[in-house]
Amino acid sequence: MSKKIRVGVIFGGKSSEHEISLLSARSVMDAMDKSKYEIVPIGIDRQGHWLTGGDPLRLLSQGQEARGKGQETNTLHLASCVLHPVPLHPGRQRAAFPQVDVIFPVLHGPLGEDGTVQGLLELADIPYVGAGVIGSALGMDKAIFKKLMRAHGLPVTDYVLVKRKEWEANPQTVLGQIEAALDYPVFTKPANLGSSVGVSKCYDRTGLAAGLAEAAGYDRKILVEAAVPAAREIEVSVLGNDDPIASVPGEIIPSREFYSYQAKYMDTGEKASKLLIPAPIPPELAERARDLAVRAFLAIDCAGMARADFLLSGATGELFINELNTIPGFTAISMYPKLWEASGIPYAELIDRLIELALERYADKKRSRTSYCPPQKNEE
Repeated sequence: MSKKIRVGVIFGGKSSEHEISLLSARSVMDAMDKSKYEIVPIGIDRQGHWLTGGDPLRLLSQGQEARGKGQETNTLHLASCVLHPVPLHPGRQRAAFPQVDVIFPVLHGPLGEDGTVQGLLELADIPYVGAGVIGSALGMDKAIFKKLMRAHGLPVTDYVLVKRKEWEANPQTVLGQIEAALDYPVFTKPANLGSSVGVSKCYDRTGLAAGLAEAAGYDRKILVEAAVPAAREIEVSVLGNDDPIASVPGEIIPSREFYSYQAKYMDTGEKASKLLIPAPIPPELAERARDLAVRAFLAIDCAGMARADFLLSGATGELFINELNTIPGFTAISMYPKLWEASGIPYAELIDRLIELALERYADKKRSRTSYCPPQKNEE
């Protein structure tokens, strides 16, 4: 019998999307084929401590932190978890970082989806699922992402970037600059966050000031975007490395005025947001969305997986790419796996493919030379 692949699943983190990460991780681990994989759960609590051994998912789901949990966990600090894990308590034996064949990061938001953990895994020389450092960072920073999309000729909405220090130092000047560039309504959002945390729709100067203040609580960069008239939320899942493929598009009917955090995760039952798969749009528009999703994926040098989110104007028919989520929600009812299920790839097979893509990308990276011998004079 072939040896099982040891898969380390990392979840939790210091991001405000901590709870969503726990839900995604539970779904991923439940769906993994236990005859193929040995699962190693690795939690990160809200303080940034790493937990291995025992049941870190249960501990984090109960809102508990790493410190003081005695025999159930090992605590590792982010900066030293690979090189020299720190002891849980003075005098105790150092905790060993678990040996794994591949890592499946199920982390959403900053310090997980933005290239930081990916950089750590690169240093540790461990294969991992999903985008690398550059792709993760570009996907997370919405302002830089929009600049890159424009450079590649991909359609994005008009926007203004505001620095938190600028807003705090000269609020009236900032408000005037935004109003000179964009018409109301506008959206304000942290440039580096997801799950609609800190997002506001603003109809006037008073609302804009409140929205900027809200977004500034989460990030040093604030994005102010023009609202798309009668916007429809269209999403496409992407899978692959150098030759990615796109799923059928889906549409989200938000339970609220826009697809807010509450509409995504809190409204349930009859009040819940609706997912329409496939999206009820013309075939040519569906193909355009799929093409743009793949082009955006390649533009940021993404790998493994991503979910492309679009805004479709009900007034003009224009399609704008809004963002690319490099670690999308991964619960059984999340749009990313549901779109692939509708495209012929069930959840468990999707996980298999993502792990295969991680190992394939790692093998390709190992082909690159890491030393250089300059030619001798007689060889030139």
